[in-house]
Amino acid sequence: MSRSYRQSPFMGITTARSEKHDKQLNHRHDRRLVKQLLRKQPAPEVLPRRRELSNIWSMAKDGKQRISVAEQGSSAYRQYMRK
Repeated sequence: MSRSYRQSPFMGITTARSEKHDKQLNHRHDRRLVKQLLRKQPAPEVLPRRRELSNIWSMAKDGKQRISVAEQGSSAYRQYMRK
């Protein structure tokens, strides 16, 4: 198992394992709004950007953080690096 450990020491800030569900909901919402806009105005000059339509801070994870290098030798560091 060559990929059973993380290759870089970064983890999500919260305990959420994934943002997959949040991303699916946001993309559905974005597509729906764009379709509605295209029905109202068949050839709009500019479509809204994805960042304008959704809020990334409302998702399960708020970003990533680096695991401290000072902990590298500890068993906690090895536990965090395990996938």
